[in-house]
Amino acid sequence: MTTSLTLATSRRPDGTPVLVVRGEIDMSNAGEFDAAITRAANGDAPLLVDLSAVEYLDSAGLTVLFAHASGIELVANSLLAPVLSISGLADVTTVHGL
Repeated sequence: MTTSLTLATSRRPDGTPVLVVRGEIDMSNAGEFDAAITRAANGDAPLLVDLSAVEYLDSAGLTVLFAHASGIELVANSLLAPVLSISGLADVTTVHGL
């Protein structure tokens, strides 16, 4: 069974690509999450991945984020901020909201 996940892409007025993520990221939808990051990234500017509406992130989701760490910046909510810090992800990419 796939966990509920909504992915929406947009661009900021300055052209920065944004991926807004809502729901839960786990092994059932990590491939979909990975594909969305790959599609949304443009290579010129870091992709801003907005996780502020993510309620759950497991190791599969963290693995996806680590794989893309060099080309993304994250927006975290208070639930995810400790996970991103403890996992070391905050040491290899910019995390807003810490």
